[in-house]
Amino acid sequence: MQKINVIISWSSGKDATLVLERLMEDPRYQVVGLFTTYVAKEVPFQATPLAVVSLQAQRLGLPLVLIELPEVFPSNAIYQSTIINGLKDSGLPIDAVAFGDMFCNGIAAYRRSYIEPAGWQCVLPLLGESSAALAQEIIARGIETHIVTVDSQQLSPEFCGHPYNAKLLETLPQSVDPCGEDGEFHTLVTNTRSFSAPIAVQQTHVEKTERFVYQRYQVQ
Repeated sequence: MQKINVIISWSSGKDATLVLERLMEDPRYQVVGLFTTYVAKEVPFQATPLAVVSLQAQRLGLPLVLIELPEVFPSNAIYQSTIINGLKDSGLPIDAVAFGDMFCNGIAAYRRSYIEPAGWQCVLPLLGESSAALAQEIIARGIETHIVTVDSQQLSPEFCGHPYNAKLLETLPQSVDPCGEDGEFHTLVTNTRSFSAPIAVQQTHVEKTERFVYQRYQVQ
């Protein structure tokens, strides 16, 4: 059976990493690369520097397609065309595009509305699964990650910089999704079984805006 060549939407966080590991274990798929959208040399929301994203891709031994957005929230038309053109210009043999969305809130139809007309399958391995179960799977797989962004309107800033582990899940307020799927927090993965070596980072300072709190760090 010929494998389906899939490229993964890579945010630098735990959900994308879980998608990657699942697809690498699935005999139907061949992961051919990652793609990351960015604004001002950082991944939106995670605020992950492109240098760190590139380091993750190197640790995974996968090509990384960088797609620049004109702003964090461009119009749907601009966002979709930018993604499609970036993937087509990558030169990678793409049959499918994978995303880490979990909630059945219309996101699947939205993703398919621009991925499928381009001639690709839209793959959503986590869609509809329990956030609590997915959180436990992330931890059980040994995916090492820290919270690097907190939406202070939904979660206390004190969680910024905290490792994503069982203790964290126990202390999260009940109003917060265990995977932060409502945007309460975002993560950075520093090690996983698929990395050739861990990425050592040292937390430096916390940066606060009116709403969001960012854990800044440097790669050691």
